[in-house]
Amino acid sequence: MQSTMIRRAVAHDAQRLTSLIQESHACPGQYASIISGYRVTAEYIARHQDFVAVGASDQVLGFHSLVLEPPELDLACVADESQGLGVGRHMVRQAGQAGVTSVRVVARPPAEQSYVRMGAKRVGTVAPSPPKVAWERPDLRFTIPAAY
Repeated sequence: MQSTMIRRAVAHDAQRLTSLIQESHACPGQYASIISGYRVTAEYIARHQDFVAVGASDQVLGFHSLVLEPPELDLACVADESQGLGVGRHMVRQAGQAGVTSVRVVARPPAEQSYVRMGAKRVGTVAPSPPKVAWERPDLRFTIPAAY
């Protein structure tokens, strides 16, 4: 297993996070419109609770962006070869440390089972919002344990 460190993202990470999103295979086919032209900016990083997972040679393995008001996972992306290294579990821990009791996730349909395996529960469906999102999305909630 590769060595991984998760740290707070900083402004100079913006381009590397954008590259990770654009190079990921997480949004193929009909879901590609979600990330088409998407950019992570230094301002975005400053406004949110963004954390980046980096490997031993400082390569970006993944990241997550947590909004605290209202609590929602705004964005998460993990490099294809780095799935399962703990970026999602870190988001849950970070939310608990921030005093959040639940976190909403509006997911791409293929990602739903990954969030469910991490403990999220489906609470509904979010309607399409064309033109970028032409499909229904699962509305999920993580209940954050008080132990954090």
